[in-house]
Amino acid sequence: LTLTEKNIVPTAISWNHLDPPSWNYSLRKTTLNQKKYKMPVDLLNPTPESEASMHKLKRLVQSPNSFFMDIKCPGCFQITTVFSHAQTVVVCGSCNVMLCQPTGGRARLTEGCSYRKKVD
Repeated sequence: LTLTEKNIVPTAISWNHLDPPSWNYSLRKTTLNQKKYKMPVDLLNPTPESEASMHKLKRLVQSPNSFFMDIKCPGCFQITTVFSHAQTVVVCGSCNVMLCQPTGGRARLTEGCSYRKKVD
């Protein structure tokens, strides 16, 4: 007599790592048709706010945080191009007014100076 003739269902499953039992079709069927859950965040289309707050190497497309900017002198209104993370004090070429001073990261603009990001 075989197991199917006696209607005996095994209670403990002994799994061999190389060949799982072929009689366990119902278990495989439930694992293939599992419910698909939506992720709370869309990883392929991040929002601009989340991209801006991410580290420069963790973004979807890597891009630097630094940029060049045009600073307008408050005294003579001359425009000077300065790197955003300047490590030295930048003074105006004509009136010798300090435009920005270095910090640990981005340069701090002096009061009265206006700037705009330089476009290619």
